[in-house]
Amino acid sequence: MPVVEIKMLSGRSHAQKAELAEKITDVMVDVAGAARDRVNVIFYDFDRTEWSVGGTLFSDKQQK
Repeated sequence: MPVVEIKMLSGRSHAQKAELAEKITDVMVDVAGAARDRVNVIFYDFDRTEWSVGGTLFSDKQQK
């Protein structure tokens, strides 16, 4: 049972997540030989105040 976790900033639409889930599942089936109905894709959405790169929160980068 493959589990793929996607961590990203919030803001993607339902349609975008559905397409990501479908394409990631396709790759797991085609490359790893996983059974389609056993592939799990989990999305974790984070607010821009909860993620930083290089010591700066994404929320602070937007203000500059």
